[in-house]
Amino acid sequence: MGLLGKKEGFVGVDLGTSGIKIVELKSEQGKAKLVTYGYTEQPINVVKSDSQETKQQAVKVIREIFKKARVGSKRVISALPSFTVFSAIINLPSMSRKELVSAVRWEAKKFVPMPIDEMILDWKVLSDIGTANVKSGKKDEKSEKEGAAETKDKTETLNILLTAAPRNLVQRYLDIYKELNVKLVGLETEAFALERSLIGNDKSAVMIVDIGGLNTNVSVIRDSIPLLNRSIDVGGETITRTIANGMNVDLGRAEQFKRDFGMTSSESGGQQQIPKTIEFVVGSIVNEIKYCFNLYQNQSLGSSGTEKTIEKVMLTGGSAFLPALPDYLSRVLNMRVYIGDPWARVAYPEELKPVLQELGPRFSVAIGLAMREL
Repeated sequence: MGLLGKKEGFVGVDLGTSGIKIVELKSEQGKAKLVTYGYTEQPINVVKSDSQETKQQAVKVIREIFKKARVGSKRVISALPSFTVFSAIINLPSMSRKELVSAVRWEAKKFVPMPIDEMILDWKVLSDIGTANVKSGKKDEKSEKEGAAETKDKTETLNILLTAAPRNLVQRYLDIYKELNVKLVGLETEAFALERSLIGNDKSAVMIVDIGGLNTNVSVIRDSIPLLNRSIDVGGETITRTIANGMNVDLGRAEQFKRDFGMTSSESGGQQQIPKTIEFVVGSIVNEIKYCFNLYQNQSLGSSGTEKTIEKVMLTGGSAFLPALPDYLSRVLNMRVYIGDPWARVAYPEELKPVLQELGPRFSVAIGLAMREL
């Protein structure tokens, strides 16, 4: 993919476990515009391997993509895989910023399953809930007593989004981008990037199901904030391997069967077993989606004390295009399910539309990353 503009923009780099995707965007007339993009399906597992060889391999592959795509900017935003980052909503009483820093760290020890010293903590105050009423105008003794009682009963509370990432993994990413001689503008979680590219200004509660090669990540996002994130070790490659084992065929043929038939049913020959085999694996994803529905509904996360129900499920990731998957999930979940379009908020040449639409779900994270600073 060649360069489409000269003005320096920002580059989103999705350093995934089953491939690397990059997108360069720039701002033009208040809207993100595509400059260039590139990808490789070569797996480089930086998450599991901290060897110098793996890091050098990642540097080499990213550098090659930058060169072939003719990336013009050195300003990069990248993301940590969702399954490597712990996140939670915690509640604390109102306090000063200085006190809050210590309180969040103390509270994090209760939630983060690893030693705090081995993690890098980040947090954001989401909202104030239960703020005490402040009465104005002339006060008498009775109203002052009532006001004091209300203040005591209705203590001001802070909703805080806490995230924690392994310190050694963050350092691994820093080392890679330093070796590439680029400026790492930001390092965030995939959920925020997906919110940016797929949801935009929609404030309703939306579930995003990101089906990658090795993992499926489920996020519930409301008011532009990822409130719930979970991950399971099931993805497109799991489906391919299951088909190959069940039908005694090689991985190449199993992959083709998966792409041809997906969740569609057939009564002819032995084709009926293909959907059944896929359905068995997809069942794990369905169970996780249902679990996240229940988990979200049982938590009181609303800033006003009222909860918004999940209105739709959005699919993304390289395996989102599994034939008939949205219709199948719509039936089993009894809810609207569709494939998200990460290019919807990006301007690009009309002649590229067929290619970009086909690649869309794979690039959702990279596009969201590149949009961060625009």
